Amino acid sequence: MTYQETLDYLFNSLPMYHRIGKAAYKADITNTVQLMQHLGNPERKFRTIHVAGTNGKGSVSHTLASVLMQAGYKVGLYTSPHLVDFRERIRINGQKIPEQQVTDFVAQHKDFMQGMDLSFFEMTVGLAFDYFAAEQVDVAVIEVGMGGRLDSTNVITPDLCVITNIGFDHTQFLGDTLPKIAAEKAGIIKPGVPVVIGESHPETRPVFQQKAEAVGAPICFADDKYRIVEVPHEPTLDDTDLKFTVQINSQINCHGDTPQFSILNSQLTHPCDTPQEVRQPNSQFSILNSQLKCPLSGSYQLRNLATLFQALELLPQVGYNITLENIEQGIARVVSDTGLHGRWEKMDVQPLTVCETAHNADGVGAMLEKLSQLPYRHLHLIYGCVNDKDYRHILRMLPQERTTYYYTQPSVPRALPVAQLAEAAQELGMAGSSFPTVGEAIEHVRSIADKTHDLVLVTGSIFLVADAVGYYTSRPPL
Repeated sequence: MTYQETLDYLFNSLPMYHRIGKAAYKADITNTVQLMQHLGNPERKFRTIHVAGTNGKGSVSHTLASVLMQAGYKVGLYTSPHLVDFRERIRINGQKIPEQQVTDFVAQHKDFMQGMDLSFFEMTVGLAFDYFAAEQVDVAVIEVGMGGRLDSTNVITPDLCVITNIGFDHTQFLGDTLPKIAAEKAGIIKPGVPVVIGESHPETRPVFQQKAEAVGAPICFADDKYRIVEVPHEPTLDDTDLKFTVQINSQINCHGDTPQFSILNSQLTHPCDTPQEVRQPNSQFSILNSQLKCPLSGSYQLRNLATLFQALELLPQVGYNITLENIEQGIARVVSDTGLHGRWEKMDVQPLTVCETAHNADGVGAMLEKLSQLPYRHLHLIYGCVNDKDYRHILRMLPQERTTYYYTQPSVPRALPVAQLAEAAQELGMAGSSFPTVGEAIEHVRSIADKTHDLVLVTGSIFLVADAVGYYTSRPPL
């Protein structure tokens, strides 16, 4: 088969959750375990870092990979879903897996995959782990697809587990309360493996603490210790880079054995032989006595960076050699190092057009924080989503003042039909124009928006953002 024929087989023959939804979901990792055995257990042949969470896991995974690359490691990166190219899911040092590697893997294992009735995601995990093992990566950063406990990636025994946060998403699979969702995410916690929880919450904190204690895993909550502060500045419309400093909270909670560490241009002692509360002097400082710059934007990235710093603090304790310069350069180069897209990504300048993959209530709330800081004259909001999201709730969250809506739909079978979306918006008093594709919506908005003072935002689904990225990639230059 050619590469395109291979992709057609994968997309059409194997159940793909991100295209067809619930019918492709398997609440069981037995197939993945058997696939790993068939492949000779490649997941045991390289070191891993496992990243889960409702929001932020993609940004944290990419930034961790970038820092490790800057530290000289050969780094595998597995993420999902892809935006434009299937090979975005599997990278080594930022380079996508070769087309021939995909074609050869499918040709070699097609009969087994069909016999096992594997899902698209199960197959992709097998492909990634087989490729990372064959290329002898030093470490692979593995992003969980959904949940954690029953996710296909949960066949690894990592050096470090990271859970960014807990919010309401995929509730039909993970549960309809925060503690239930947290319990599924906590399923990646392994015996003796340190775990970082990015954001603590009264309802979810006990879930993580109990699981960590049950398996003897040292646990730290990043927001107990780290606070990332945006550098004060006069906001501009084209505000797409984040400048920040790092603060250490005066009150630190940590469970497990966390010895002395050196980070952020300061020596700090953080003893936690038993669960206890440790107090330290309040201190503020900038890494390397300078302000750090991150090419990602949005207030939610401040929380992601706190998670990142707590994870980086622990990595030297499990055998990684990382310097402050590696951290600074890894954050600054995350987009160019790893190909990260869709996080408040600037796609055009006249008018300023950005894409944001916010697709659930927590993500939209963080996006709105960013919007509230920008001095635009008028907002042109292009929105489309998939059919298993609580889109009425999301619509009610969206801004109404100085905003015009343009409704469309992503090009996946799970898409919510634009007519249904527009009807719901009309009922909520949010009437707008409808377009069959995001490209047509963008073309229309570009023809009417003030090119200097207006802001165009494409959001609602990662698949809609994927269509927008594809549109800009294929559009002839201005």
